[in-house]
Order: sequence, then C-alpha cells, then structure tokens
Amino acid sequence: MGRRKSKLLLDAPLPFAYEVVPDQKAALFTPRAGLPLVAEQMRSLGIAGAVRVALHLRRHNATYNEAMMIESGVLLIAAGGDRMEDMNVLRQDEALAQMLGYPALPSADTLRNFLLEFHDEACVARAQAALAPDEKARLIEESEALAAFATVQTHLVHEVAARAPKVTVATLEADATIIESTKDEARPHYKGGRGYQPVAVYWNEMDLVVADEFREGNVPAGKATLDAVRRGFDALPASVATRRFRGDSAFYNTETLRWMMDSRNRIERFTISADMVAELRALCVALPEASWKLLEERKHERVYWSEVDYVTGNWPRDAKPLRTIVLRFDPDQRELFAADGSERGMRYLSIVTNDEATAGDALIRWHWAKAGSIEKVHDVTKNDLAAGTLPCAEFGANAAWYRLSLLTYNVLSALKTLSLPPTLHDARPKRLRLWVFSIGAELISHARRLYARVSESMALVIDLMSVWSRTRHRLDAAPIAPSG
Repeated sequence: MGRRKSKLLLDAPLPFAYEVVPDQKAALFTPRAGLPLVAEQMRSLGIAGAVRVALHLRRHNATYNEAMMIESGVLLIAAGGDRMEDMNVLRQDEALAQMLGYPALPSADTLRNFLLEFHDEACVARAQAALAPDEKARLIEESEALAAFATVQTHLVHEVAARAPKVTVATLEADATIIESTKDEARPHYKGGRGYQPVAVYWNEMDLVVADEFREGNVPAGKATLDAVRRGFDALPASVATRRFRGDSAFYNTETLRWMMDSRNRIERFTISADMVAELRALCVALPEASWKLLEERKHERVYWSEVDYVTGNWPRDAKPLRTIVLRFDPDQRELFAADGSERGMRYLSIVTNDEATAGDALIRWHWAKAGSIEKVHDVTKNDLAAGTLPCAEFGANAAWYRLSLLTYNVLSALKTLSLPPTLHDARPKRLRLWVFSIGAELISHARRLYARVSESMALVIDLMSVWSRTRHRLDAAPIAPSG
C-alpha cells in the first residue's frame, strides 16, 4: 500500500489570524489557571501567617503587605519569571489576580522595593571593617529582615514534615554553588569570573532546603562552614530521630568535624571528603596491594578502596580519631597518558566518617549519593527557579531573591508530594509549567461566586478538582509557629 497523503500541509501558513479587541469586549481569560494551585498550597501550609509573625519591614506598602509580596514572588518564579521585570507580565493577567483575591498583582517596581528592604548597608560595612590585614573576604551577617525570612522557610519545613510523620531520618547535605554576576559590586570567585557563592543545606529524604547562607564570590567555600550546618540541623522538626550529614571537602575543618563528633549533637552518621594532603597520599601509596578492594569497574578505570590510620595535623589530641576511608582510581593502560603526552597516573581520594560499623564500600556509595541530590537542587534553582539571575547590586536584595528561589523550590516540592499525582512527583518546574500551571481558563461570576471554566480534557490531564481539594487540606492541629 502506498503512503496515505496527509490533509495537513505543514508548508502552508497557519490557519488563523490574531485579532486584538478592547479589554471590555474580551472575555476574562487566563493562560495560567493552574498557577493558583501554588498559592493555595502556600496558604494551606500557613505561610502567610508565618510571614505576618516574623516579617515587619520598615517601609510598609499600603496595598501589598509582606505576605502578599512573598506569595507574588513565589508565583513569579514558579511561572518561569527570572527577572523582576517579568512581574509586569503577571500583573497584566486580571483573571489570575481575581483568582488569587488580589486587586492586581504587584508591579516590578513594587517587587524591587520589597527586595531592597532586606539590604542593610551597616551589615556590609561591619564585614568590611572587620577584615584583618591578611584577609580577602569576610562573611556578611544577615540583616534582621533576612533572618526573619529564614524562619518562614523553617515554618514550611515543619509543616510539610508534620504531614509525613513516618519520615524520622534526616540526611542533610551542604554544598556551595557559584552564581555569576556582571555587577561591579560582585567579587571575583575561584573559577575566574565574578559573582556570589551561596551555601544551601538540603534535607534529602523530604526534598526540602532547610537553610542557606548567601556569600560573596570571594569567600572561600570552606570558610566558617559550621554556621550553615548548625542552622540546617536547628531547622529540623522534633520528629526527626536520626540525624545524618554528607559534605565535600569544604566542610573538612576541625571546627565542623569536632561538632559532628560531639555526642550532644546526635549525628548518627556523617561522611565528609578529606583533603588529600601529601602525608595522607603517602599513606595511600604505601598500602600493600592486598589491602585494596575493588569497588567498581568503569569504562576507563577501576576504583579500589581501603582504610588507613590517619590523624590530620590540627586534630586535637584529646579528640577521638576519625575513620579514614581512601579510594584509588587506576586508569586503563590506554588512559595512562593524556592528549598532551603527560602521565595521568593513579588518583587518590579520601572520606572521613564517624560510622565504624558500616562496610567501607557501602559508606562510599552512600557518600556519593549526594551528587544526585544537593547538586540537582543547585541545578534546578539556578536554571529553573531564577536563582541564577540575581536582580541587582545590593547584597541583601540578592540574598532575599536567592532565599525566595529556595522557598519556591520547597513550595513546589510540597505541591508535588502532598497534592499532585505520583506521575508528577519527580517533575522539574519546567514540566509542572507544561502540565499544571499553563491551563487556560475563562473566569466568570455566577451567584456571587467566581468560577474558572476549564476544558474537560485539560482538567482530566491532572485531575484538577482532586488536586485543588488536596491543596486545601489542613491538619487538624494548630499550625506550627515559626522559630526565632
């Protein structure tokens, strides 16, 4: 049989034309009828109440209070906006504003002024004044408004955890990431560009960011790491019985390691990548071949592991030694030399831990698992949720924007876990925009109620009515008050 000819000619012009009609003649329509689900999830988690308790900015806006601005910012980022100017697109959506109960969504200028309220020049000046002659960078302390914003994030974490009572294990992962910036005020970072280097602390089992610390680009990732770690653990709800931690070599310092080993902090297990200093490498080289165990075979190399007795030079004599696991990467014969003729040779890595019972190979794999979690959070927040596009030159405003991005990540995580069908539980934000947020609806008023008319076929795609019901579900218990 010959191939049947299609009646649709794709080399012909599209069969329609655009027509612009006056606003009063156009139906009240929104292409974002699913976006209010994000706001409904926030309201069901009591975010507005947490904001009202914690956040009291100096310049109060008569039309938009702090809770409305936080909600609007999350909606902007969830919808795909990555600049404050994008707020004006949502502002033009009258139907969306009515669905949210707003007279109109705030403008880009209003959002910009709101973010500037989180900047405190005195905090920047104090950090600069405290610089020692041999120091290049100091951490800038958070303004009072930024610290209050952090308690809103903690409130959300507690609320979501309360709806998942079986999750009693918290594996926290901390990691820094670079956000590029072209602003003159941005500091040079170690990769050669300019920007900022914030740290995020992530609760793996719940897919929630529990803490963050915004930093200038020239602040080393390993500088004063314990503060962010402690804030992450302090943000956990009391229901967490087992506390664990994974980190890279930025967290390999005496202060953080001693805190991990202190029994009062109840860290059941931690693994931290260790610095491969000359002394430790010499121990690896001296190990007899029989001590190395095969971990895995890769395309161009084999990976072995073993253990050594090693105490870092600045480890206190009265402290318990750490278990040190070492890895050796053996390249295949054809990989021994690089393209320029230089010898590759073996590579060594090391991990320290307080876990003396678990097999070394199992600990290595557990430690490596963070590459697919905290690093994915950085990828999603920077590329899907606007964290990679900082709004201005003021440190505090950029820190607030970054925290707003992380709050959006948590809200969407809660929406997926608590309300959306299982098929969307691992969806990235860009997929949620296609499946959930970009549903077209006509808004009508009938019998003193607003209705968003959604096509039956579109509603069935995500079972819209049941999702709406789940986002409105609240626990019978009183909402948890924000900490701080």
